[in-house]
Amino acid sequence: MSGAMLTVMLVLFAAAVPVAVAIGLAAVYGLAAFTSFPLIVAAQQLFVALDRFPLAAIPFFILAGNLMEVGGISRRLVEFAKSIVGGIQGGLPATCIVTCMIFAAISGSSVATTFAIGAIMIPALIRHGYPVPFAASLQATAAELGVIIPPSIPMILYGVTTQTSIPELFLAGFLPGLLIGGALVATVLLWCRIKGWGKQDGEGRLPLATAARQAGFALLMPVVVLGGIYGGITTPTEASVIAVVYALIVGLLIHREIRLRDLWPIFRKSVITSTVILFIIACAGLFSWLLNRQGVPDAAATWLVAAFDGPGWYLFGVNVFLFVVGMFVETSASIIVLAPILAEAAERFGIDGVHFGIIMVVNLALGMVTPPFGVNLFAAAQVAGTSIDQMMRYLPVFIGVVLACLMVITYVPAIALALPQLVMR
Repeated sequence: MSGAMLTVMLVLFAAAVPVAVAIGLAAVYGLAAFTSFPLIVAAQQLFVALDRFPLAAIPFFILAGNLMEVGGISRRLVEFAKSIVGGIQGGLPATCIVTCMIFAAISGSSVATTFAIGAIMIPALIRHGYPVPFAASLQATAAELGVIIPPSIPMILYGVTTQTSIPELFLAGFLPGLLIGGALVATVLLWCRIKGWGKQDGEGRLPLATAARQAGFALLMPVVVLGGIYGGITTPTEASVIAVVYALIVGLLIHREIRLRDLWPIFRKSVITSTVILFIIACAGLFSWLLNRQGVPDAAATWLVAAFDGPGWYLFGVNVFLFVVGMFVETSASIIVLAPILAEAAERFGIDGVHFGIIMVVNLALGMVTPPFGVNLFAAAQVAGTSIDQMMRYLPVFIGVVLACLMVITYVPAIALALPQLVMR
């Protein structure tokens, strides 16, 4: 049954059927053709897949990100980051990366980060003489930090799917996110030195004190949201609601850049984005339920343990596999379908579940910037008014940097596990 379902799913992918629909139809085919269950079970399992309290955090974090985009928070974060690193040659690309790192600690979504920060940074980079494809490639890559630095929607999905502590996953994402962000900053600074770009990047830069004062409420937001989680005051889901309330208060009453008439478009955009993600989760949940009934995760874990000679080779194989999967399959679906299988094998090799979760999230974050279906690429290309073909001149360098960081994260577990072990174990 599992082979037939996978075949149907791949055929539908090849026919350009949307990911969620392809997964759902493959699951319904398996249910109808190979089991005696009535088809009403499909509807039941779609509901069961969504009937999990932590998943409620997803629409709230998406809504918070959209409120911040309209409410002026993203613009103030850009000015704050520019005041720190914008005064050196190549400071403007570095500002883009640093801003994405800060915004990531609020939004939990790479696509939201691409639009919110890209709408400000890409035009600024172009005005300062940077090639349009370079600006788009940089923004798409930096925005993937939105799912590595917590709060992170893929981390929530991984935690729910594998019964891993979501607060521990959030803590584990900080140092890998800082490593990748720091490596990207070093890369663009060196690149700009070699190319001679960015000698006027300091123009229009605010003093640090002024920028920090203007961005004060924006910078306080991750402290409120993440502080509540790690302080044991709120769950991640409750923290997501606090993020929405905070963004509303700041946008409506403090910055006063959100008007009442803006709320309906913001809510509508958030509902559409959330529905797409949750529909994928529901269909992938049905697919995973059928695979679990067939014992596929256990059988696959047994085979993987026998096929790889030790945890080091297993992690290398997983990295290669997930890199390829990320090119073609949406992140949420990949996590829900593959995480139970791969995590069970990792556990048999003695690999920490939190560490493996970070490896998986970073891998699939790369999929957001790799052709042909990288969602960040399409978002950044749309903002910049360029094509993905033109971006490919610059994109491989950024992908190579993130891959190098992924190898370090994979084989130096302390990078991911130091904070969880210090704070929660």
